[in-house]
Amino acid sequence: MIERTMHRFLMPVLLAAVALAQQTPQQRYRSRISIYDLGTKRSFVLYSADQVIEAPNWSRNGKFLLVNTGGSLYRLPVEGEAKLEKIDLGEGGYRCNNDHDYTRDGKQLAFSASSPNSRQSQVYLANGDGSGAKLMTPLSPSYFHGWSPDAKWLAVVGQRDGKFNLFRVPVEGGTEQRLTTKGYDDGPEYSPDGKWIYFNSNRGGGWDIWRMPPDGAGADDAKAERVTSDEVEDWFPHFSPNGKLLLIFGFPPGTPNHNDKMEGVVLRLIPAPGAKLKAAHPEVLVKFFGGQGTINVNSWSPDSKKFAYVVYEKQ
Repeated sequence: MIERTMHRFLMPVLLAAVALAQQTPQQRYRSRISIYDLGTKRSFVLYSADQVIEAPNWSRNGKFLLVNTGGSLYRLPVEGEAKLEKIDLGEGGYRCNNDHDYTRDGKQLAFSASSPNSRQSQVYLANGDGSGAKLMTPLSPSYFHGWSPDAKWLAVVGQRDGKFNLFRVPVEGGTEQRLTTKGYDDGPEYSPDGKWIYFNSNRGGGWDIWRMPPDGAGADDAKAERVTSDEVEDWFPHFSPNGKLLLIFGFPPGTPNHNDKMEGVVLRLIPAPGAKLKAAHPEVLVKFFGGQGTINVNSWSPDSKKFAYVVYEKQ
């Protein structure tokens, strides 16, 4: 009797809560796909739209950006008419997220997506035109972030046993290989010479950029080296193709994660670290309203003179 009375009392409360949630409008954003020119030290807007567009990759021939929006991948020409051109990924029912990129020669495309077979993200490998997609990471969630220079490995973030750590997956097929075991790690990217994998981690307290050898951080992650160590919360290190510069996406001090869009995010630049690390003093290039989707994956132009990113605006 008491249980039934409590049910009658709580049901209207629950229904009211659901109704209130349904009435709360979801925040909408306008996206401005921007290009920063190192020569002029200025940005210009290539394309804008009243929707969330994310994670530009520059094509290897320099002719277009690869972006995602609404679960699909699109090409966006950098010259002529700026118009989104949808990429056909076949009949897999993929819902792509903001982790995708081409090999150095542009012949292969890695992307992360959920599908009818998995509600959580998995990593796929396709031909450069989007055809022939095949699953690379049966375990989920998994997110692609970078190619090895020789195109033999995919650098992947995976949540395993409740922790986000880094893995590499052989392109020819086979099981994933664990690279790290500590902290919350994300954003792995190979240096252009293939000697290091750079990534962001909170293992030192706040979010900083770290690096490790390409075969992993070793026992107890002893081979991991800290690259940045200031108050800015650093994510997603991206090397220029010529290997001379390292672009870093930063959130305001104290930001716990990268999921939200907010004022005060920055894109900062440092010279590419050498064999022996020195104190990093990042230069702030731009400060703006951004966040998840701004620059998850490498977005440098092939000539290393420009990079693309997304600025958001509340509607």
